[in-house]
Amino acid sequence: MTEPSQDFLGVVSGDRRRTHAEVAERADRIASGLSRLGVGQGDCVCMLMRNDIAFIEAAYAAMRLGAYGVPINWHFKPEEIEYILKDSATSVLIGHADMLHGLREAIPADVTVLSVPTPPEILKTYKIDPARLATPDFAIDFDAWLAQHPPYDGPVVPQPTNMIYTSGTTGHPKGVRRAAPTAEQTAAGERMRAMVYGLKPGARALLPGPLYHSAPNSFGLRAGKLGGALVLMPRFEPEEFLQLIETYRIDTIFMVPTMFIRLMKLPEAVRRKYDVSSLRHIIHAAAPCPPDVKRAMIAWWGPVIYEFYGSTESGAVTFATSEDALKKPGTVGKISPGAELRFLGEDGRVLPAGEVGEIYSRMREMADFTYHNKPEKRTEIDRDGFITSGDVGYIDADGYVFICDRKRDMVISGGVNIYPAEIESVLHAVPGVHDCAVFGIPDAEFGEALMAVVEPQAGVTLDEAAIRAQLKAHLADYKVPKHVEIRTNLPREDSGKIFKRRLRDPYWDHAGRKI
Repeated sequence: MTEPSQDFLGVVSGDRRRTHAEVAERADRIASGLSRLGVGQGDCVCMLMRNDIAFIEAAYAAMRLGAYGVPINWHFKPEEIEYILKDSATSVLIGHADMLHGLREAIPADVTVLSVPTPPEILKTYKIDPARLATPDFAIDFDAWLAQHPPYDGPVVPQPTNMIYTSGTTGHPKGVRRAAPTAEQTAAGERMRAMVYGLKPGARALLPGPLYHSAPNSFGLRAGKLGGALVLMPRFEPEEFLQLIETYRIDTIFMVPTMFIRLMKLPEAVRRKYDVSSLRHIIHAAAPCPPDVKRAMIAWWGPVIYEFYGSTESGAVTFATSEDALKKPGTVGKISPGAELRFLGEDGRVLPAGEVGEIYSRMREMADFTYHNKPEKRTEIDRDGFITSGDVGYIDADGYVFICDRKRDMVISGGVNIYPAEIESVLHAVPGVHDCAVFGIPDAEFGEALMAVVEPQAGVTLDEAAIRAQLKAHLADYKVPKHVEIRTNLPREDSGKIFKRRLRDPYWDHAGRKI
């Protein structure tokens, strides 16, 4: 008899379920096969898969060998994938069959390619050419390969976290390589993850975000080892998301603000249709959340929504409760236990509370990192042991941290520094606006001019003059974009965030300059 969904313990993807024992046994056999391919401590195993149980198992297998699992953003073009395969010096690529087709020329000759059957829930969610489902002739069928190997019985070795390649705004992505943690660092990390992610033994977790991203990856791999349930979504769909919460009695979720916005756009009858009373800890990060959206979500789900600020490199350096969000709208919380923050001016001076500066942080109990093959890039972001991801913000007199924008997103128009996030926050409040992006484009007189691209809600016609009037009512004139464009179907990352670089780059490419 099939175990009821609300009681199932294991990993779920679509209609497929595997118990924790089954996942562990398959991960051990993958580890055995990888070991026979020569993978050992410190090596890399690349994974080109959408959210799938096989992704989780492959990551566990790499860790079992003391190797680094390297998730590859499956939106990357062949040349971007080739760069990561070469930079990581991987000898193995594990990928969904449909994604491997067309990559023959991008995969180095010495890399063994294992082709994982593209699962039914992926086929249902994405439009995939049926001709691309067979194992490519340059790859090995994963299931047949797995059947050849017994569980790995090698020695227990220190296990590093996955090596995530960060996608910066310029140049190639950089692999964040962190040493395997000491016992003390492991214990500190467990305490931090329990606080920030809300993950505890028996947690019933839902993961709607992509496993190739840093925080969803960390959340998912941790949740899959706690003896409860881990439910994977191929892609975030608002009503299906609510249905899964009810079906599996989900209590813990990692989300991004775009998901909140899409949930709030559902008809109220749909939102009230599903039982979400099991929710205990919803953690979000990765982008600013409009305060009105946060208030609405707390009113709907209760004070179970938390937020952190950080990066792949820094970890979670601030933490906010629902109460913090209501008390201090827009805050990303107070400084996390074990973290230290500094706000530096252009001259490198540490700024007092209330003054906006570039944010530098360090986490005392976290294993240090380097950028794989690029130690000089690690040096560039370091000041006295504190690192920065280029964000600009301040801490108020009560100890609450606020993010103004990314330093690299800052627009300098006529010598004045302008932070797009402030303008985007006002645009989100304009009736009929679904989403927006503000960025700088070349301007002959001022160097840069503000451009706003606005996406309307379905069935709504937006008026540029009305948008400008709303902005002028809330912002200084110099912050009102010189150019406003209304456009549908904005390019997005798999997390749902707008791919701002794709909107901005064409203007600069034609200008022959970058600043």
